[in-house]
Amino acid sequence: MNQEKSKARSEALRILLLEDSPADVELITHTLCGSGRNLIITSVDTRDGFETELRRQAHDLILSDYRLPALEMARKMARGVPFIFVTGTLGEEVAIDTLKQGATDYVLKTRLARLVPAVERALRETEQKRERDQAEESLRASHDQLRALATHLQSVREEERTRIAREVHDELGQALTGLKLDLSWLSGRLRGDSGLQGKIKTMSGQIDATILALRRIATELRPGVLDSLGLAAAIEWQGSDFQERTGIRCEVKIDAAETMPEKSLNTACFRIFQETLTNIIRHANATRVEVGLTQANHELILTVRDNGRGITEKEITHARSIGLIGMKERATQVGGEISFSGRPGRGTTVRLTVPAAPSAIPNQP
Repeated sequence: MNQEKSKARSEALRILLLEDSPADVELITHTLCGSGRNLIITSVDTRDGFETELRRQAHDLILSDYRLPALEMARKMARGVPFIFVTGTLGEEVAIDTLKQGATDYVLKTRLARLVPAVERALRETEQKRERDQAEESLRASHDQLRALATHLQSVREEERTRIAREVHDELGQALTGLKLDLSWLSGRLRGDSGLQGKIKTMSGQIDATILALRRIATELRPGVLDSLGLAAAIEWQGSDFQERTGIRCEVKIDAAETMPEKSLNTACFRIFQETLTNIIRHANATRVEVGLTQANHELILTVRDNGRGITEKEITHARSIGLIGMKERATQVGGEISFSGRPGRGTTVRLTVPAAPSAIPNQP
């Protein structure tokens, strides 16, 4: 770090000075030369000359008399370069206003002893800001990479779910159906043995139960209705299944036109809906759920309300609320937004908004 600072001080510092008084130019230049830095000072005395010099080359620092307004021009043409007013008089209100407008500092010509410390501070703060901006940019890039990776992993996971669901339904389902047919054939050959007939009947019942379990597992992995009939039908099916399994009344209202959206939007909306119902089962203590899927202003809106205990602000913002974080990430991946709100004893509302084509509702993958 010390080597970097020494290198920075040894490199030539380019200073652009806007001043129409030759005597003041000489005095300011003499003061700056006492800083111990290697300086290249370019002096101009008009606004046009100042603009020409800004276009000609980059500078590390700009100094200007307040009587020759140049701050606005510098902000446009030399963004990020520290700007210090060196002027004869400057009232307190004017000084504060210049700082608000973007000036780094101001130094009175009657107190030029402050000039070098002001320059050093301005350069130090500019370098710190540059390092901070670079760190933030690096952090944003890393965040974008992680988000892209999360999106890819979600896509791979859904593809794997679909493949496994298909294999479970087709391969294992067909094998069990074949086994049941073999038992039926065997039963016809052993009509006189009641003991074996009873055993065959029991085995056949177990196969039926296993087939039902396989269908349930395949459906939970990837509901076929989502791929064949679309999001609206999938939400209606999931709400009906939720009510049947939990005993919690679930009312679903669909109020949107049908269209052919992309698969990723379908999947994201449906998985968020599933996670919302899961949270209601685990945490809400609700007896009623209202689900709405509507379209307005080229947006698709999914709303889920329950009459449970109500989510708290602490739960919404808690770092360990993995389910909520996952729902937010899914919404972001399809360009949408999701909000959570709750009132003690009055239930929780989850609202998902995603962009959709005019008169559109996801209905096909």
